Amino acid sequence: MKKALIIFITMVIPLFCFTQTIENLDYISTFNNGLAAVKKNNQWGFINTAGDLVVDFRDDLVLSSNTDSEYPIFKDGRCLIVKEKEGISYFGYIDKKGKVIIKPEFLNASDYYNNIAVVLKLVKNEVGTNDLLGKNVVSYKYFEVSIDPHGNVLDYLTIEGVSLTLDKEFLQKPPQITHKHISENIFAVLNENKTWTIKKLTN
Repeated sequence: MKKALIIFITMVIPLFCFTQTIENLDYISTFNNGLAAVKKNNQWGFINTAGDLVVDFRDDLVLSSNTDSEYPIFKDGRCLIVKEKEGISYFGYIDKKGKVIIKPEFLNASDYYNNIAVVLKLVKNEVGTNDLLGKNVVSYKYFEVSIDPHGNVLDYLTIEGVSLTLDKEFLQKPPQITHKHISENIFAVLNENKTWTIKKLTN
């Protein structure tokens, strides 16, 4: 009886040694940074090279334009996410485990390149008080800044900043990022006439 049980176990156990199966996927991307984006029911997740779902399906991943299609992508271990607050989109990043590493607080953000991303950092200033309403009067500006993989600001790429009204009626889509990190301390800057300027930062 004991021998028969051992034979049964050795025959049955291999049947249960398969890793998880992910079915009915709508799209599977190529691998980037060791992960591939998978789409199911209008949500995206990520699988590793073993086929395991390592970032569960979610609806806040930002799609990036790639050679074959649009899908979320990991670069330098970070993937863009977006969260809407009062009708305005704010961008942040998750790591390869799906943990929010940089909370959504930027008005726009790029993918990482050589451990640097370009984001639009929002700054709030109190300019006075409305005595009639008993409220502080505030103004908003955003600056293009470069950040490291932890969200620390490395450089202010724009000095003056851009004033804006923080309202969904005036900010129906994210403002455009004009700086693109291309190498070390070199950025390409998009001009108003759609030409580019090479800008080198000095330490």
